[in-house]
Amino acid sequence: MLSPATIKFLKDLKGNNNKPWFDINRKVYESAKADFANFIQAVIDQHGKKDASIKNIVAKDCMFRINRDVRFAKDKSPYKSNFGASINKGGRKANSSAGYYFHLEPGSSFTGGGIWMPMPDELKKVRQEIDYNFSDFKKIITAKKFKSIYGDLNKSAEYTLSRVPKGYEADNPAAEYLKMKSFIAMIEIKDTDLVSKDLVKKTVAAFEALQPVIEFINKSME
Repeated sequence: MLSPATIKFLKDLKGNNNKPWFDINRKVYESAKADFANFIQAVIDQHGKKDASIKNIVAKDCMFRINRDVRFAKDKSPYKSNFGASINKGGRKANSSAGYYFHLEPGSSFTGGGIWMPMPDELKKVRQEIDYNFSDFKKIITAKKFKSIYGDLNKSAEYTLSRVPKGYEADNPAAEYLKMKSFIAMIEIKDTDLVSKDLVKKTVAAFEALQPVIEFINKSME
């Protein structure tokens, strides 16, 4: 579980997103950051028993900085009002492999994972693997555990082409997945669940359901 004080800090930060307030509350921030790190480490330690690729990952190598890059942003707020962690074999900086993600933001928390906007060569490999082994891929995304938690991969417009990519027929059995530009599955987390003693257990269960998808994607890019 996460501490109610951590949730309160993020709520307060959202309404006081400025350096003077942050400096005054730096000790509160450090405590909240440590609380989130402890939670992420507990998830890694538990799920690492089933996914060897993350068992030696350390939470601090997965967590994103709270400072925002405002150089090209209209919103000049200096801090993010969330804590995020990307958990995969390369840590948070690994953009070329699929992994797990946890986003802590009161009112907008979620977890899940996959791979977001892979580079063209990597995307081509994933699509090719789905095409060649669609029967295996279909078994993964229609598995009872995966469907009960996620339903399906995210097919929103921002992650999907309007038509199948060049080189594939429109009636390809895997067409709806070949159109994808990102391969992501996410579930929302209620604020009440954030402070529940079952949060680690539920997060690990979500990661376990997603693991076959992660492994399929990473294998296709090797």
